[in-house]
Amino acid sequence: MSDETTAQASPSPSTPHVPTLMAVHAHPDDETIGMGGTMAKAVAAGRRVVLVTGTRGEMGEIVVSDMDTADNHRRLGEIRAGELERAMGILGITEWENLGYRDSDMMGRGGNQDPRSFWQADLDEAARRLVWMIRRYQPDVVTTYNEFGGYGHPDHIRVHDVTVRAFPRAGDAAWYPEQLAPEHGGTGTAPDEGGLAPWSPAKLYEQAIPASVRTAMRERLEASGQPSFWSPPEDATPEQIAEFEAFQAKMLVPDEQVTTWIDISGEPLQRKWDAIHEHVTQIADDNPFMQFGLDGWREAWGQEAYVLRESSVETAKPETDLFAGLL
Repeated sequence: MSDETTAQASPSPSTPHVPTLMAVHAHPDDETIGMGGTMAKAVAAGRRVVLVTGTRGEMGEIVVSDMDTADNHRRLGEIRAGELERAMGILGITEWENLGYRDSDMMGRGGNQDPRSFWQADLDEAARRLVWMIRRYQPDVVTTYNEFGGYGHPDHIRVHDVTVRAFPRAGDAAWYPEQLAPEHGGTGTAPDEGGLAPWSPAKLYEQAIPASVRTAMRERLEASGQPSFWSPPEDATPEQIAEFEAFQAKMLVPDEQVTTWIDISGEPLQRKWDAIHEHVTQIADDNPFMQFGLDGWREAWGQEAYVLRESSVETAKPETDLFAGLL
């Protein structure tokens, strides 16, 4: 399994279509934090899950002091790819693709200007790459982030920018015809040589951590005297507090905007907990997400939430399955 070759080829016309979820993320570890339980549950239900990352997370911090060396930072992308594969093994995912861009670092830092970075990517070119993956794997459901990338990280924003372009283009033969076999209106090679057909996924979701979950986490951390992502610094000035609150407002997803709640209690949550521990360089035990412990996760994070943005099928809301209306 790698980001250059995948374990399973695209279906042939004689191969029955397996309901497929394509989860598009920015870096290794995002997949587990955001929707590890959903993916594990989908795999257990016999659905195909294809993970796409925009980068290998080369600019991430290393939270383990013994590993925080210049050599490990030099090869952090390789290290994180290994962490991702171990996490995927726990979640049951066997197919991973990478869009091929470099981690852009946090917003406002020098990595944003790196011409190799995802932030500097030509959006049509990046969409072309994702369209090829959608046409190859034929997902019924695609997930992404909201336009703020969840928390303002440039690579998360780019995941949104690219996915919302690729989602409609994949089914339109006018876009990137070099990917398509002549029999499907393209200028590419024959199907037996890799030529593809247009493919229109049925549903597009944005993953979300809803306000109720953020509030529960914040209150639990504050009650234990621990710092929280969602609390302003104690010594913040009024101006800093106003800036903090404006930033938090962009992150906030009100519960009433959530269309889909996936119950991940039991085995899926356990797999998510185990998988996140494989991202050793990124997630320490003192991370706010981890300070709850597994029992805290069971109490506050037993569901993963999504906002349905595009759909060609009608479903009743709230949904309890990303494949609602398709099976």
